[in-house]
Amino acid sequence: MSKQTWKIVACCLFCVLVLFMGMSLGSAGIRLETTAAVLWEKLTGAQTGAPVDKAQAAIVWELRVPRVLLAFFVGAALAVSGVITQSVLRNPLASPYTMGVSSGASLAAALYITAGAAPALAGRMGLPLAGFFGGLASILLVIGLASAMDRLLSVHTLVLTGMVFSLFISAVLTVLLVLFRENWQQVFLWQMGSFAMRSWAYPAVLLPFLLIGMAAAVAFAKEMDILAFGEQAAMSVGVNTVAVKWVLLLVSALLAGAAVSLSGIIGFVDLIAPHMARRIFGPGHRVLLPMAALYGGALMVLADVAARTVLPPLELPVGAVTALIGAPFFAGIFILQHKRQRKGQA
Repeated sequence: MSKQTWKIVACCLFCVLVLFMGMSLGSAGIRLETTAAVLWEKLTGAQTGAPVDKAQAAIVWELRVPRVLLAFFVGAALAVSGVITQSVLRNPLASPYTMGVSSGASLAAALYITAGAAPALAGRMGLPLAGFFGGLASILLVIGLASAMDRLLSVHTLVLTGMVFSLFISAVLTVLLVLFRENWQQVFLWQMGSFAMRSWAYPAVLLPFLLIGMAAAVAFAKEMDILAFGEQAAMSVGVNTVAVKWVLLLVSALLAGAAVSLSGIIGFVDLIAPHMARRIFGPGHRVLLPMAALYGGALMVLADVAARTVLPPLELPVGAVTALIGAPFFAGIFILQHKRQRKGQA
């Protein structure tokens, strides 16, 4: 096998190990072989030998497996969304949150929470649906406003529009929380992100979005490779840059909006995972996209494990854990990029 193939195999094995760790570690420690036995019994219906304790089997299958799968899917969706955004904006520090996805989702979630008993008819998925449509509406508004100002959808116009829109939505959210102070804590906890008490319905809802978004992104892998050389170069080889940007940004919003709606606002994974995958597997998007998804999923599971094991019996918000790790990483990338620019100018 080639060196690249070995790297892919190693990445897959790493992800499997992380998934098993996520299903085993927690306030109730469960051995890896017990976790494997529970999974084998539930998936095949066959016994592995000694009977597994029913309480441990319930913890693994009913609580940890759906939680870990949701964390992995959310991390994968955010990572792919991050790769797309960085490609379209040609900025290694860009993320889907730059385009206002998180602000729109937060505002929609806050509106849903402050609405009181009226939305109860939507059931448990009401809040995730509100967050998803809020994030999707935000990216549509940002692209629409940027397109009205600049039909070519230049990078600077998109970034500035996204930043201004995010600041405006954040201000509206602040006013809303002042008016409805009794809901402040619930909105705040949702914004910090968590995978606690998530049933099997949550990963089942997210998986189709992840598969569709990944397939669409890989279909445009060649166009993303070309966009890396600049808009003029892309247009010179026949790429309709405006249409491609519209499609890619909508795919990015679909992935990020779906992820955020089910987990809350969890930052930096969409920034860290693409850089890790790009450094190991290179800039080619056909390989970069699926590998970034695997790294993003693994990082999110590790962050969730840290959130529920660092300060037992307390559980930290996952968003706080990723921020503690991601902020120094972000600063390091910024410093390295600045040094490279200075060397290039010299």
